[in-house]
Amino acid sequence: IDQLKVLGEQIDVDVYAEPDNKDALKIAKNALKYAKDNNKKTIIVDTAGRLAVDEQMMNEIEGLKKGLNPAETLFVVDSMTGQDAVNTAKTFNDRLDFNGVVLTKLDGDTRGGAALTIRKVVDKPIKFISSGEKMDALDVFHPDRMANRILGMGDVVSLVEKAQNTFDEEEAKRIQKKIRKNQFGFDDFLSQLEQIKKMGNLKDLMGMIPGVGKAIKDIDIDDDSLKPIEAIIKSMTMKEREEPDILNGSRKQRIATGSGTSIQEVNQLLKQFDQMRKMMKTMNKMGGAKRALSGMNMFK
Repeated sequence: IDQLKVLGEQIDVDVYAEPDNKDALKIAKNALKYAKDNNKKTIIVDTAGRLAVDEQMMNEIEGLKKGLNPAETLFVVDSMTGQDAVNTAKTFNDRLDFNGVVLTKLDGDTRGGAALTIRKVVDKPIKFISSGEKMDALDVFHPDRMANRILGMGDVVSLVEKAQNTFDEEEAKRIQKKIRKNQFGFDDFLSQLEQIKKMGNLKDLMGMIPGVGKAIKDIDIDDDSLKPIEAIIKSMTMKEREEPDILNGSRKQRIATGSGTSIQEVNQLLKQFDQMRKMMKTMNKMGGAKRALSGMNMFK
């Protein structure tokens, strides 16, 4: 209940709870009355979860469905449990005849098999999937996109949608103007990293790029991988962020010490940033990203 309240506060949604009441149906009916009295149009009843199916839980949930007559009943299942997830889904569907499935922890393409099997066994649509614990990890399930990812073909459509929903239009215009004037600095780079982090899990995002998913499936990539870069930039002075060319040996040592990194890591970031700025400058001169990229290899 405490976790639900924290989540509710984060997304500005009321959470009704009666911690001392053990009657699930009574709590749900009181919540329904509360929603009506406060002009709430939608109510989500979160039932008690179990690692294994037991008769007491099934009776409780059956009573909730009969007593509330919900517009929709969704079965939430952990995709990491594999075949157990399939068996549990079948048991619940036999008793409740739910409307659809929500698959959680679907943060790897290999777990797409759970989605395919559950869909086949219960003959109910998978409506939502989640690849993490935060709200931005919850998404509508698109079977064609999941199939593409399992086959290693990526999911560019979802990647573009995430970018459209996350990136600030005014910020994008500001960055574009600085690029045109060859004034793109480390503060602008830091701003772009923050935008990328808002899009979700880094490995999940990379898996949407065609050909990348299978290549990184056994590599541990998480959002912490961006922290050294952020630490290095934040250890720079404002002038150093705007004019990286002034960074000499002593400045680099100070930045490495302040960020808890090494001189080598600072030099690597500076080299990559310099390559990126050269690419942007070339794009400005040649008038097109396609021609600029054709003569460059950013991974050398």
